[in-house]
Amino acid sequence: MTETPSSPGDGDDRQVDEIVGRGPSGAFAVAGVATAIVVVLYVLFYLVVYLPRGAVQ
Repeated sequence: MTETPSSPGDGDDRQVDEIVGRGPSGAFAVAGVATAIVVVLYVLFYLVVYLPRGAVQ
């Protein structure tokens, strides 16, 4: 029996499949951090700007 030589890209394909199989965890982490920053800035703005002004009459 003669074996067919594998192409040089076969190992790369397996690595790509493994990486893609893990999912976009880094993208979710970046999105979560960005969302947390926006929420913190919103609350900080509310506490520093709106509350000191008091009730509008």
